Amino acid sequence: MRGGNQSFAGSVDRSEAGALMPAVDLTDPDGRSLNMAALQGTPVLLNVWATWCAPCVREMPLLDDLAGDYDGDLRVIAASQDLQGAEKVVPFFAEAGLSNLEPWMDPETRLSFTFGGQLPVTVLYDAQGREVWRMLGEYDWASPEARALIEEGLGRNAS
Repeated sequence: MRGGNQSFAGSVDRSEAGALMPAVDLTDPDGRSLNMAALQGTPVLLNVWATWCAPCVREMPLLDDLAGDYDGDLRVIAASQDLQGAEKVVPFFAEAGLSNLEPWMDPETRLSFTFGGQLPVTVLYDAQGREVWRMLGEYDWASPEARALIEEGLGRNAS
C-alpha cells in the first residue's frame, strides 16, 4: 500500500450531508457519458482533481489503491478538471500506473464550481446518491482514519 509519512492537510466537512449528488455529465477517454445524478445503488467516492494540482497528483495513487480495496462495494470516480480532457488525463493515468480508478473528465469544470473551486475535494455519497461527507484538501487515503470514514459511509463498523 502506498502512503507513508507524508503530511496531509485535508479536513472532513459534514455540513452538506444529505445533499443530492450533482447532476453533472462526465465523459471518459472513449467519449462515453456518465450522468452522475443517475448513480444510485452503490456508494460513490467522487474525487475532483486536475493534473496541474500537486496535492491532487499526490493522492491519486492512494485513491487508486482504495478503489482496488473496495472494488464492488464502492465506486471511486476521479473527475478531472483539466480543460484539455483526455489529452492530459490518459497520459497521466498511464505514467502513474493507475489501474483501479475510473478516469472521467469534466472539462467544463462544473464540479469544481459546485464544490467551491478548491482542489482536491473528495465526496462520499451513499447508495441513494446523498452526500455523507466531503474531504477538503489533500488526504492520506491509506490511513486507518480514511478507512474508518469509508466504513462509516458504507454503514459498516470499521474493523
